[in-house]
Amino acid sequence: MALQVFTAVTGAAWESELVGALDREDHGVTVVRRCVDVADLLAAAGTGTGQAALLSAELRRLDAAAVARLTAAGVAVVGLVEPGDTAAAARLRQLGVLRVLPADALPEEIARALRDAVSGAPPAGHDVADPRAALPVLGLPPEASGRPAGPGRVVAVWGPTGAPGRTTVAVGIADEAARLEVSALLVDADVYGGVVAQVLGLLDESPGVAAATRQAAAGTLDLPALTRLAWAVGPHLRVLTGLARADRWPELRPQAMAAVLEEARRFAALTVVDCGFCVEEDEELSFDTAAPRRNGATLAVLESADEVLCVSGADPVALQRTVRALAALREVLPDVEPVVVVNQVRRGPVPGDARQEIADALERFAGRGVRTFLPADRRATDAALAGGRTLAEAAPHSPLRTGLRTLAAELCGVPVPTGARGRRRR
Repeated sequence: MALQVFTAVTGAAWESELVGALDREDHGVTVVRRCVDVADLLAAAGTGTGQAALLSAELRRLDAAAVARLTAAGVAVVGLVEPGDTAAAARLRQLGVLRVLPADALPEEIARALRDAVSGAPPAGHDVADPRAALPVLGLPPEASGRPAGPGRVVAVWGPTGAPGRTTVAVGIADEAARLEVSALLVDADVYGGVVAQVLGLLDESPGVAAATRQAAAGTLDLPALTRLAWAVGPHLRVLTGLARADRWPELRPQAMAAVLEEARRFAALTVVDCGFCVEEDEELSFDTAAPRRNGATLAVLESADEVLCVSGADPVALQRTVRALAALREVLPDVEPVVVVNQVRRGPVPGDARQEIADALERFAGRGVRTFLPADRRATDAALAGGRTLAEAAPHSPLRTGLRTLAAELCGVPVPTGARGRRRR
């Protein structure tokens, strides 16, 4: 049976010739509809009459959400670009189109790519290069450009409701990594109330993460664009500030958020993401794949991260919330294996040996061990917050700062300098 295909390559001089060539029986492909725009293509995909879509990079209003809706409808996507147009090829890949061919490819090759896309086979190599690997990071000197030798790591800092200190941990890890001369990008992706900008004294009314996701959705986010959007707060640290108002959460679409993190891997050796607390899926929206979901960005970050840190408080109420949050995460993303960081450890709330009691409780009720205990140091955190500074600047000898520096070094895979004070931001 011939593979049924939609095309959306309107405006291209080679469209008619290509459709005619693909319709030949010896290719095993039948064009069932020639769509005029994205809306027409999505409507056709909803009918269930096609298995694949062939589209061009010039298709107006094509974005990551449209590609995601095609995929959700069971329609595999293959892209075509003008020969030698590497920028268009890079844009399609950023939108989620894994197979991109030059428009002058042989019909047999295009038909084979369509069949492979439907079967789920890995994309074959081709001569349409990704130009982003050759782009410098603009605005930074070569020695401080922050470019990792290979793909950077993404660490998601997540945890239950109740202010266990997610932002404190995320900011501390990113800052300490930068002070260890590891290029770091801090991303505020909390859809319920991101405060990274305020914590660092940036007072940014134009959230960088929203602008980054908009560009990612349009397929125009690259290293220079990410550099322009991220605040430089030190030689090795940049920040994508979060939403100024919680009601702007629809701007952080999951597909676009995942694309931002992929670009971040090329931008920095370590990307630290401050996530929202909630991972619940809206049951009323679960059957409508096109509807925005408030927790979609958080789930996308947790699923994309190389490591997920679950930040818990150290009192009985916080521990109960952590146990429930871990159970909820296991139901939604069973493949994600978070590690627990217990914050605000102090005497009083838990009798006896607090660390041992907390570790035993989490092992018993959540099946998770504790990677790190971070001590409570209210004086240091208050001083940092009051001055819009990091712990390393406000309280360099704080035991909390020491714990965060050790954790950052472990995540980066670098040794912890003994007795070294963090460099002040310039």
